[in-house]
Amino acid sequence: MVKLIRYFILGTVLLMQAFTGKVAADKLAHLRSSKKIVAVKNISAPYFAIQILALEKPPQNPSFFKNIDQANEYYCTDGYVRYTVGTFSSKEEARQYIPRIKELGYTQCFVVDIRDYRLKNGGGTSSVVTNRNTIYTVQLAAYRYPVYTSEFEEFDDVMEFYPNDKIYRYTVGAFSGEEAIRELNRIKAMGYPKAYLVPLEKYEPFRIE
Repeated sequence: MVKLIRYFILGTVLLMQAFTGKVAADKLAHLRSSKKIVAVKNISAPYFAIQILALEKPPQNPSFFKNIDQANEYYCTDGYVRYTVGTFSSKEEARQYIPRIKELGYTQCFVVDIRDYRLKNGGGTSSVVTNRNTIYTVQLAAYRYPVYTSEFEEFDDVMEFYPNDKIYRYTVGAFSGEEAIRELNRIKAMGYPKAYLVPLEKYEPFRIE
């Protein structure tokens, strides 16, 4: 009898946990079904937007999106879910809307080129292509909080950056052309499957020495 009671209690707890997890995961479900939040699977033009949020998990407060008509949702390979508003054909056009979005309460928003996003489902604009006149670095990881570069013990030249989206980036090396692709493939084989190439000049202004 005691065992039956224990099993009943355990079963009830597990059921409640499962139910609670489902409810938490579905808090934005009605926003997606109403197209107020649109999950983006593939990158396509127009390529410029205004990023309003980047989190490790979707926000658990649907009212965060109450002031906007529609937000695009991107699940990225660096572990973050990003939300953008608007679609623009150029950075200049997008910048004109920044004050308006800030007035809605998204004070940390900024313009992004969504071609820089790497989606978990592999939905990008193309396979890896490099410009021989561009110097690339290989991004190893991205974190909300900083870590010691010694965490990446396999490498001697790890660089740390802190761009405008308030996420720490860790990269290695400076390569061009085919060498960049070879290094990317080598680093992926070392246990960094989510690594990808980033033009070094894009991160350089945000480097932490």
